[in-house]
Amino acid sequence: MLDKLKTIFTIPDLKRRILFTVALLIIVRMGAHIPVPGVDGEALARAFQNMQNSLFGLFNTFVGGAFQKASLFSLGIMPYISASIIIQLMGSVVPYFQRLQKEGEAGRKKITQLTRYGTVMISVMQSYSVALFLEKELQVVIDPGFLFRFTTVVSMVTGTIFLMWLGERITERGIGNGISMIIMIGIVSALPNVIVSEISLVQEGVHSLLSEVILLGVMFVIVSFVVLLTQGTRRIPVSYAKRVVGRKVYGGQNTHIPLRVNTAGVMPIIFAQAIMFIPSTVSMFFTDSEFMQSVMRWFSFEHPFYWFVFGLMIVFFTYFYTAMAFDPVQVSSNMKQQGGFIPGVRPGKKTAEYIDNILTRVTLPGSISLAFVAIFPYILMQAMDVGYDLASFFGGTSLLIIVGVALDTLQQVESHLMMRHYDGFLSKGRIRGRRRM
Repeated sequence: MLDKLKTIFTIPDLKRRILFTVALLIIVRMGAHIPVPGVDGEALARAFQNMQNSLFGLFNTFVGGAFQKASLFSLGIMPYISASIIIQLMGSVVPYFQRLQKEGEAGRKKITQLTRYGTVMISVMQSYSVALFLEKELQVVIDPGFLFRFTTVVSMVTGTIFLMWLGERITERGIGNGISMIIMIGIVSALPNVIVSEISLVQEGVHSLLSEVILLGVMFVIVSFVVLLTQGTRRIPVSYAKRVVGRKVYGGQNTHIPLRVNTAGVMPIIFAQAIMFIPSTVSMFFTDSEFMQSVMRWFSFEHPFYWFVFGLMIVFFTYFYTAMAFDPVQVSSNMKQQGGFIPGVRPGKKTAEYIDNILTRVTLPGSISLAFVAIFPYILMQAMDVGYDLASFFGGTSLLIIVGVALDTLQQVESHLMMRHYDGFLSKGRIRGRRRM
């Protein structure tokens, strides 16, 4: 392992990408500690102590603790994700967006531009609701009024746009998916505080050493299950007929199409979580409405209805994102052009239907497993009386994001190593590296 880590820094391009990513993630963490003007930090910290196990505590986890500090990055990258969801959903039903999706690079640029506009609009709504929440609900604003609300909206919208730009730069010039990396680093940043807090609880006798050992065992089982879920595949055998082109013979080999149990990766969790924040955001505009407050209670973090709807949303977005990421018709067409076929299945339409049926059956247990892991912290909190900050690292959305993003980033590093004839982290064989001039 140490030799492979040394190998990474012997490749100039890979070294530059990793250092670039680390530098931008440091900027992300610095911005999470810069508060917006006009907020009493000590009063906000006291008010937030009773909200750790609420939906606001979950949102705070996603933005790396920025929400409880009322910082520039309090909204995190969630407005961008929400805008992306809306644009993608409209691409399935609105003809204009369907045409954009078929226009290649020009269409993608237009969709990206519309997503950015949508991000600004959602950020304005959410930042204004946060300003009202700080001013009226928590009452931690030193000088409430229009000036504070305007300053908060401008600061938080600018912070979200800056985060969006950083994420795009990481994806383009760094390593891994930038948006996912920003979310992951925010979640991981809470781990040291969680460990220190748990050690103090054991020393004070609140938690026993046996319960901590049980928690470690649960963590090992859940992490193993998440890795298995992320890496699990269903292989469809494919054969290629022999073709003679000139004096060369092509084809005549057997291979397979790997259909992942979790083709959508971590995106259904992120999409579903972003949607679940909407009711609470809207209810902040109607603090005097009894109906909206009841809606907020139904969508509170600890209410069973929230977890039921959350699970259904995960199942839906798993199928939705899988349908966007994997096209059986395109795969069947490419196989037919290259002389490939699935034994016992006719090429063309029948092959596409066969692949689609298998993909549907494989995605069902994958989506249900994703939903189960996402709501597992609720079960753990009720069964072992632990807070969400700790439970999130033993299952749930946080763990799925950490494992999914870590594996995706590791695979990208692996591809860079293998491309340059080095042995990768996930390789079983040993390939002697050779220097490239």
